[in-house]
Amino acid sequence: MIDKDLIILVVQIIAALGVVVSVIYLGLQIRQQNIITKAQFGHSLTQRLYDRYFQTSKDPEYAKFMSKDWSKPLEDPVDGWRVSMAILTYLVDIFDVYDKVEAGLVDRSHLDTRMNTLKFGVMKTPVAKGTWASWKVTRDKKFVDWFEMEIYGDEGLNVDEFKSEIGRKELNTYRD
Repeated sequence: MIDKDLIILVVQIIAALGVVVSVIYLGLQIRQQNIITKAQFGHSLTQRLYDRYFQTSKDPEYAKFMSKDWSKPLEDPVDGWRVSMAILTYLVDIFDVYDKVEAGLVDRSHLDTRMNTLKFGVMKTPVAKGTWASWKVTRDKKFVDWFEMEIYGDEGLNVDEFKSEIGRKELNTYRD
């Protein structure tokens, strides 16, 4: 007859193997879920960029607005406000993508694509510098240093505070 201790030992070995197999399976499931989550984040970021491009191509008024020379003084305060909001949209997008890259949720290519677009010169316009100067306080020093080095290089951000103050008053964004 089979020894009772031997049966208990075999059952314990089988149970231990079952636990090991379950842990390996769970690890594989978590890895697969992480891949799916990254793909979903990447897709949503690409979709957001695509929507912006598509909006420009289908809406003549929006395309005309986007093609303005933002480096020149904007005569109409409404245009100044619209430009500020467009730039803020770019910044919020960069904030989101940067945070997702830092967390390892998306590939760095999503951030590089957006930063390359901003390096075309948008962020060197007076309205963009003013918008960035107002919003950079919402980000940590690591991000601010990285962003300013990427956009402005060694020259850094140079905002004429007097002009910036006047601009806020004219745009009705100045508060006591």
